[in-house]
Amino acid sequence: MEKQNKFFDFLNKNVKIIYIAPCIVFLLCMVVFPLGYTLYMSFTNWTMSSIRGPELIGFENYMKLFKNQQFLDSIVITLKYSAISLVIEVLVGVILALMLNKKKLFFRNVFKTVMLIPMTMTPVAVGMIWKLLMDPAIGLFNLILKSIGMSPLEWLGSVKSVLGSLIMIDVWEWSPMVALIVLAGLSSISDDIYEAAIMDGANYLQRVFHITIPLTLNTILTAALLRLIDVLKTFDIIYSTTAGGPAFKSQTINIFSYLNGFQYYKYGFSSASMVIFTLFVFAVAGLVMFIRAKVVVDR
Repeated sequence: MEKQNKFFDFLNKNVKIIYIAPCIVFLLCMVVFPLGYTLYMSFTNWTMSSIRGPELIGFENYMKLFKNQQFLDSIVITLKYSAISLVIEVLVGVILALMLNKKKLFFRNVFKTVMLIPMTMTPVAVGMIWKLLMDPAIGLFNLILKSIGMSPLEWLGSVKSVLGSLIMIDVWEWSPMVALIVLAGLSSISDDIYEAAIMDGANYLQRVFHITIPLTLNTILTAALLRLIDVLKTFDIIYSTTAGGPAFKSQTINIFSYLNGFQYYKYGFSSASMVIFTLFVFAVAGLVMFIRAKVVVDR
């Protein structure tokens, strides 16, 4: 009985730790350990073709990476893909939110529901659907172009159009998320402010640029930050449609690391690229958070 009382006393004294213990264990197993092991592997020369275990080689993998033209190109492609996708998604998302914020809009709730459909779909399924739509022979897009007398395009098969096609897919899938976040911010603006502006003679565009945008800027930047982190690490759509091709013109850092790790079995080399990519994402996210904080404080 005394041991049982001590056990319950221990539970009562450490109830906070006990409640968060599963979360801590999960983070250690699923986040901290993989990151730590990947960092360790980045300093080794381990490959699947070797019969020996991992051997420490210092920063050799990192030096090889920055001499590898494919890796350097993948950085540029990642930045280009992320920047263009982010800008378009924020612009489209804000425009959609402004449209849906109009209370007189017919089927407003229906539009909100329809907007959720792309976000709820599996990215691989989205990639496969768009791959069929952009098929050069039987794709719907080329059938439309042919019907209006235009030449068919190699949407995902041309080095000139592949990146633009992938950006189109990403914009279609994730612009609604930005719109819904911004729409939540718009709902917090009082109608009295708009009524006062109308009485002062402000037209719609003046109300948008002088009232709506400034008052929802914090929300817009938050949505942009969330999308930036996500778009930087896009993998599913790109791999399911092009796998980095053609001629490596859609090979982002994620695709580069995956191919080197699971196709060429260069685990140490691949781990080094993922470490650099992780630091890169942290740096970009930190920069955007700093800019967001400065803009909000200054306003």
